[in-house]
Amino acid sequence: MKLILAPMEGLVDAQMRQILTTIGGIDQGVTEFIRVNDLVLPSKSFYKIAPELKNAGKTLAGTPISIQLLGSNPDVMGENAKLAVKLGAPAIDLNFGCPSKRVNSHKGGSVLLKEPNIVHDVVKAVRTAVPKEVPVTAKMRLGYEDKSQALENAHAIEEGGASEVCVHARTKVEGYRPPVHWEWIARIREAVEINVVANGDVCTVDDYKRCREVSSCDDVMIGRGLIAKPDLARLIQHDNQSNEHNTLQNAPVLSWQEFLPVLRDFYREIWLEVPDKHGPGRLKQWLNFLKLQYPEAQELFTQVRGIKDPEIIDRMLLPDAFQEAS
Repeated sequence: MKLILAPMEGLVDAQMRQILTTIGGIDQGVTEFIRVNDLVLPSKSFYKIAPELKNAGKTLAGTPISIQLLGSNPDVMGENAKLAVKLGAPAIDLNFGCPSKRVNSHKGGSVLLKEPNIVHDVVKAVRTAVPKEVPVTAKMRLGYEDKSQALENAHAIEEGGASEVCVHARTKVEGYRPPVHWEWIARIREAVEINVVANGDVCTVDDYKRCREVSSCDDVMIGRGLIAKPDLARLIQHDNQSNEHNTLQNAPVLSWQEFLPVLRDFYREIWLEVPDKHGPGRLKQWLNFLKLQYPEAQELFTQVRGIKDPEIIDRMLLPDAFQEAS
């Protein structure tokens, strides 16, 4: 049973991967996509998205991180995959799920699900280009406008040589709106021989249990649920272990006071990495997710919402300062 941290453009970057894998419970992760057009990218493009390449493809917590590529030119995708492996990628993941209009308009992501032959050719080219001991996986949605080609695309990925497919249980048109169709993942799992990973709307331990039951998958990928509840993977792993040993012990939930120093470290790293005007934005973005678990996050979001000075915000993230403001 694997728990995989999902790739989320503009949100699950290297800093976020480091924090979440350090908190624990995550077995592996996937980078944000690296866009491939018609050229082999320079090494710096890989290091920018995946600094883990300089640490044997792992976060500092030791969690392996697959390098995700997005593109539609099979030969160029293969060459870029070969370079990623040379730089230290432990696995290559292929993006056939991104719903972004900008990405789709440039023939990348979920729009390729309209053309299963291209999906197959991209997977095959990458599988051929990299050493056989390096896993090649893919992420897809159930389709673009509808689900009529879901099984065909899953077969295309399998026949191209991938060893695993992660399925987000919605179409591109459905976006992230409920409901999520885990039952369709079960249909795909029955149709292919390769490993299938379930993805979509896993935000609690109970969601995880229901997702596994409905999808019939052992492995689950979680995105927004882990952003909102940074200890969710740890709680799931503890629940799994408790069930195996027939115990009813509850895992300790990460308290706000324990989490606040983590949040401040995240903000300070972002502050160093990006221009001052963007650092507060990234913090507010995360607080908007965190308020689903922590009432204090909503309070802090309200306090910092109108503040643009990064130094003032930094001081507000000190535990004593937050308590005084509360």
